[in-house]
Amino acid sequence: MSQMCAIATVSGRVQGVGFRFHTAHEGLRLSLSGFARNEDDGSVTVLMCGEETNVNRLLAWLEHGPTTANVTGLTHERVDWQLIDGFSIR
Repeated sequence: MSQMCAIATVSGRVQGVGFRFHTAHEGLRLSLSGFARNEDDGSVTVLMCGEETNVNRLLAWLEHGPTTANVTGLTHERVDWQLIDGFSIR
């Protein structure tokens, strides 16, 4: 079992629609740690750390997000491991 962290930027209609809440819920459901944070440009940044399979599952989920959102773009990259407690909304 391989552990990893990834950071993603999600664009589209992703602010004001519960995107961060649903992302944190999905991250916790997948036993991941990290955060979801609104950015000034209207995007959401998501850091996720945990089992590589589950990080990939959350990345796949971020491609569409919750039904209230309209995701038009997703970029992500692997980053150094970070020890984070829980999955927060920032």
